[in-house]
Amino acid sequence: MKSKGPLKVLNLKAIILGTALAILALLLVIRSSYNSSSSSDDASATNSEDTVAPTVRKAECAHQSCNKIPASLAQAIVHYTTSNVTPQQTLDEISVSARVLEQKSPCNFLVFGLGYDSLMWSALNYGGRTVFLDEDEAWIKQISRRFPMLESYRVTYDTKVTQAKELMEHGLGASACKEVKDPRRSACRLALKGLPGEVYETKWDLIMVDAPTGFHDEAPGRMSAIYTAGVMARNREGGGETDVFVHDVDRNVEDQFSKAFLCEGYLRKQQGRIRHFTIPSHRADGDGDGSERPFCPAQYSH
Repeated sequence: MKSKGPLKVLNLKAIILGTALAILALLLVIRSSYNSSSSSDDASATNSEDTVAPTVRKAECAHQSCNKIPASLAQAIVHYTTSNVTPQQTLDEISVSARVLEQKSPCNFLVFGLGYDSLMWSALNYGGRTVFLDEDEAWIKQISRRFPMLESYRVTYDTKVTQAKELMEHGLGASACKEVKDPRRSACRLALKGLPGEVYETKWDLIMVDAPTGFHDEAPGRMSAIYTAGVMARNREGGGETDVFVHDVDRNVEDQFSKAFLCEGYLRKQQGRIRHFTIPSHRADGDGDGSERPFCPAQYSH
C-alpha cells in the first residue's frame, strides 16, 4: 500500500478524476430528479396549501448545502490532482476493484493496508464504511494527520515470510484450519485473533489484502491476512458473497496462499498482480458451522 515511487501518474489521476466526476454527475442527476419531484409537489401544494411547503423545502435545502459535493470527495479530487506520489497498483489493477465497488457501494469495505490509495478507496465507497488495517504505527499517525477522516487501526502480526512453508503445511494439514468460525475462536495458527472487535463483527462486502509488508524474509508476510480474509468471508452470516482481492500475487506467498485458502474455484479474475475471488457464505442458514460444505469447491480441494 505504501508507494515506492510514481507509477503511471497521469493514468491514475485520470481514473480518480473520472470516478469523481461520475459521482458528481450522479449527485447532480439525483438532485435534478429531486428538484423535478419537488416542483411537482410544490405545484400541488400551491393549489391546496398556498406556497408554504415549497418555501420550507428550499430553506432546508440551502441549510443542508445540497448544492455542494461531499467534502471527502472534494478532498480526494484535490489530493490526487496535485499529488506526484501514486499507489503501487496500476490503473488496470485498480479498475478490477473499482468495478466491484461501483456495483456494491455504499458498502462495508475492509482493507489490509494503509497508503496513498486509501483516500481513493474511501471516496469510491462514499456513503459506506471503509476500514484500514496496518502494522506500522508511525505510518498510521502520519496518514491520520493528513487524512483524519479515514478509519484506521494498528494490527500486530507474529509471523515472518520465512515461516510461510511451515504455515502452509499447517494450514493444509490441520483440521482446525478448515473450520468456518469466528477467527478469534479458531485453533488454526493462521487465524488473526488480535484485530479490533468490530472487524470480526462487521459483515464485510469487500476485503482487500494489500498488506502487511511481504517483500523481504523478516517481514510479517500476508499468510495470516489472506487466510483470515477467507474465513471471515465464509463465516458471513445470513448468506451472500464477499469479494476478496489480493495484491502482489507475483510473489510466492500471495500466489500460493490465495490459491490454497481463497480457492482457485472461487477465483473470478486476475489482472496484472491482483486477483479477485468471490467467496460465498458457508453459513447460509445463519446457524450452521459450514461443515456441510467443503472449504474449497470439490475439484479444487487440497
